[in-house]
Amino acid sequence: MAKFEVRQIDHVELFVPDQRAAAAWYERVLGLRVLDELADWAQGGPLMVTTAHAHTKLALFEGEPLKTRAQGAFRRVAFQVDAPGFAAFIDRLPKLELQSETGRPVTGTDWVDHGAALSIYFSDPWLHRFEITTYETNRARKLLA
Repeated sequence: MAKFEVRQIDHVELFVPDQRAAAAWYERVLGLRVLDELADWAQGGPLMVTTAHAHTKLALFEGEPLKTRAQGAFRRVAFQVDAPGFAAFIDRLPKLELQSETGRPVTGTDWVDHGAALSIYFSDPWLHRFEITTYETNRARKLLA
């Protein structure tokens, strides 16, 4: 009998008012692209956006975003990057004009040192919460100094 084993998270579902506008935002901020082989699925279903290697996907469903945990909204989606990627994201913040979940602008000094990881937190225009994190802490700290 085959052994059950989860390989990775395939996708996270998000509700957005406009799938294409959301896909453009996720491409600009996170570099996610529409998964062409599943683009037809968006007719009544999700528009899938993915990382360059298609390891992680966001399934963008058209609809009203869930605003509270009581409605089933998730707390946060975190994307892992290497130290240079973390520093590059921090450098891009002025152009990205991201906001925190409270609506405050996210700046290059807002990253958090958790000891084992460095993270920066932000929300998309529909109030979904995200994190960019790296476990290459020593290298990242040097790049950010």
